[in-house]
Amino acid sequence: MITQWSYILNFLAYMAVTIPILAVGIFVFTFTTPYKEFALIKDGAQTDDPKKMAAAKAAAHDLGGKIIGLAIVLASAVYHSVNLWDLVVWGLVGMVFQVIIFYLFEWVTPFKVVSEIPNGNVSVGIFASRLSIAAGLLMAALISY
Repeated sequence: MITQWSYILNFLAYMAVTIPILAVGIFVFTFTTPYKEFALIKDGAQTDDPKKMAAAKAAAHDLGGKIIGLAIVLASAVYHSVNLWDLVVWGLVGMVFQVIIFYLFEWVTPFKVVSEIPNGNVSVGIFASRLSIAAGLLMAALISY
């Protein structure tokens, strides 16, 4: 029974570190883009304007992909980390690289992602989402050394 409690305490300790990293990641993701994802999402839900609805979908896909990508990195970091500090380091690395990947995407595309998403280009939001998920998968694999 004592062994079971140590597993539960370990679970709680890792969750107490992982959830705040994910929350900080969401803040960082929304802070580093010139558009306000939550405002776009909210405005799209409270209107019949097709452009605002499309912008909400594009922003939700983009932000959702970043969150999933970071969660994948965090899951791998939890699995492979030797301690909580190791988890924090890999979580921060994953967060930073998600932002870098977004701006690399912005740089290499013939259009401006930061303009297309608030203008309701859902395809760009979906593509950015999938890119963030792919980046998260690759980073997760890289953690496993």
